[in-house]
Amino acid sequence: MEIEVSSCEHLMYVSEIQQEMYDSAQRRGTGIAKRSIEYLSKKISEGNAVVATENGEWVGFCYIETWSHGQFVANSGLIVSPKFRNRGVATLIKNRVFQLSREKYPTAKVFGLTTGLAVMKINSDLGYKPVIYSELTQDEEFWNGCKNCVNYEILMMKERKNCLCTAMLFVPDNKIDKEAENIQSKEKESSEVSRAEEKSAEELPLIMNNNKKNTDEKESSLSV
Repeated sequence: MEIEVSSCEHLMYVSEIQQEMYDSAQRRGTGIAKRSIEYLSKKISEGNAVVATENGEWVGFCYIETWSHGQFVANSGLIVSPKFRNRGVATLIKNRVFQLSREKYPTAKVFGLTTGLAVMKINSDLGYKPVIYSELTQDEEFWNGCKNCVNYEILMMKERKNCLCTAMLFVPDNKIDKEAENIQSKEKESSEVSRAEEKSAEELPLIMNNNKKNTDEKESSLSV
């Protein structure tokens, strides 16, 4: 079996992939429904997907998408052909598409929404953590994509705070370090402002005393 970054050579499988994604969502009664041929073809031709094949047959698929100007990356549409299931293919594809995401967008946070326990386990092994929805991208285009999901009404009734899907997020070390630096920088600025205010408060009585002394000396001089 070969697991490769997608190219135009894999476009021959796009109809099968699209149909299985739709059929799988219908069987589960949940999850994202049908993606257009055009959408999936664009992902494949741009090299923003991973395709697994064996002896000329399509085995599995997953694609990546960026949100919030590249601050977030999603690994979406993970699907394995029924013929090749229960062979660990999903794990292999997930590992490869995660690696591709990190190669292309090393500073981005990688996230996913899923109802599948198997996918949650794979994500957890890769370093994802369960999070609340507010930790994910707030890009309206991403959430508009949920309109194709059978649970969209539930999502909207809950004001996009949660749904049947579990949100999982991977934060790269460099992002954690950067956020820590920003927090430290803000704390330092706040501390410097506080010290400046304290210093001003300490100096104020001295300034007032000096002003009073100067005023008294001036009045004394005038009286003479």
